[in-house]
Amino acid sequence: KQVAQARRGDAVMFNPLYIHAGVGLGKTHLLNAIGNHVAEHTDLRIAYLTTEQFTNEVINSIRYDKMMDLRKRYRHIDMLMIDDIQFLIGKDNTQEEFFHTFNYLTELGKQIVVSSDQSPTELALEERLKTRLGVGTVADLHATTYELRLSILQAKAARAAGQIPPKVLELLAHKIATNVRELEGALQRLINYAEITGEAITLETVPLVLRDLL
Repeated sequence: KQVAQARRGDAVMFNPLYIHAGVGLGKTHLLNAIGNHVAEHTDLRIAYLTTEQFTNEVINSIRYDKMMDLRKRYRHIDMLMIDDIQFLIGKDNTQEEFFHTFNYLTELGKQIVVSSDQSPTELALEERLKTRLGVGTVADLHATTYELRLSILQAKAARAAGQIPPKVLELLAHKIATNVRELEGALQRLINYAEITGEAITLETVPLVLRDLL
């Protein structure tokens, strides 16, 4: 919340903010939420991109001798947000460029926010980069609770056409406990099935449509 509500000139309290969790637990959603809030309520200059996008930009900048252009683009912003930082593993040139960009921005008091499926200490990156990533605030997103999963399904179902029986939502929240992405996908498959076949969604429908998940 405090990162999202930052203003230009504010002291940076959580830098870098390092968010890590398993697949489908909401890392990218959280990064987007922070970025959207900052964009809507401040005049901060934000760069949001995936590690793959950053890697491709580094490769093209080396290929076409435009590294200075890349550095100008990412060293004159107020907040740098990088998703899936674990994909820097094995990419030496990209690691080097990110390391120097990271140092440049943090020395100026600019905010860095990154996500990963591993904690900083687990990453197979250069030791100096791992150390930098771990010096700020490390947020571990734990697996969701039944109540949270059910509330997610209820919100999704409220926006969908047709009626989704509460018992069906409760069943999904119980059965699919490790991955929010799979949970949302399961609900969407049920909705699609009902729309295509014209049949009502019932407790008996669920194991037929979602046999691979359940």
